[in-house]
Amino acid sequence: MKAVRLHDALDLRVEEIESPGPPPAGSVTIDVRAAGICGSDLHNFRTGQWISRRPSTAGHEFCGRISAIGEGVEGLAVGDLVVADSRYYCGECNACRAGWTNVCERLGFVGEVCDGGFAEQSQLPARLVRKHDPSLVPAIAAMAEPLAVALHAVRRLSPRVGEAVIVIGCGSIGCLCGLLLSRLHDGKLLFADMNVDRANMVARICGGAAVPLDKVKTRDGLDGASLRYAFDATGNTKAIEQGIEILDGGGTFALVGISHGKIDLDPNTLVEREIALVGCHAFESELGDAIALLPELQSSLLEFIDVRPSLDDIPDAYRQLSEGRATKLKTIIRIAD
Repeated sequence: MKAVRLHDALDLRVEEIESPGPPPAGSVTIDVRAAGICGSDLHNFRTGQWISRRPSTAGHEFCGRISAIGEGVEGLAVGDLVVADSRYYCGECNACRAGWTNVCERLGFVGEVCDGGFAEQSQLPARLVRKHDPSLVPAIAAMAEPLAVALHAVRRLSPRVGEAVIVIGCGSIGCLCGLLLSRLHDGKLLFADMNVDRANMVARICGGAAVPLDKVKTRDGLDGASLRYAFDATGNTKAIEQGIEILDGGGTFALVGISHGKIDLDPNTLVEREIALVGCHAFESELGDAIALLPELQSSLLEFIDVRPSLDDIPDAYRQLSEGRATKLKTIIRIAD
């Protein structure tokens, strides 16, 4: 079968490899229909930070059709349309037993500790597989995992009714956070990004307003209201520092982007203005809820995804995304029907 494998940093190859054999007990084989490229995929490609197996088939945002079932699997059948849970958690540590599978003491991710969805077939433990509505087109079903990440972040931020929220960084996660807030929250939505066209596109899709990341100018569209809630979906340390600066007292700042470097932070800023910094890592139990939301969000999601027709397109898509040449917010690879 065809697969796209990461051999080392900056070494991504489209290759022919053996198909997986019969699934072991408790696992299923999935014929992959579509897979999304995540910012963490690009980060691992550039830096090799999370390469634990060489070579490894990347891709943790994917959907497909079950083609084989291992012994002991219940609740799934050959032919079921499913999405993958990206979190390869142990289920046994203190964190997992407490329900915090996203901070499992031995947490790994599909596409790193096991082969992922940039292939014609993938094999996963059945506990990491969820059925989805057959009406979803594959490119939208593949959005379930990043939507769960965004839903977890929105729930972690938990803005009060009627309060304004600013989303810093209008990539796919920032847009998904905004899209969820447009359905689940009644406060004004603001979007800030260095790319003004992208901020305007996300603001249009989500029913918000694009603003500069500036303490004074951000307030122009708030009619005197306070700004106490923010997301950072960039991981950019300068953006994080600016985001903390623009929040009013009693605010909450949710960090969901992958960061590089360290911020210069005076803890008294948090104490005296009572600012809460909230980390958001992957998701907990949100995948099922995200899947249920996809039919309602399908038309909006189609506005910001770019669908590529083949696994052969992945290396070029990586280059385009890494160089900032992408015209849409999310690249999805179609693999099979």
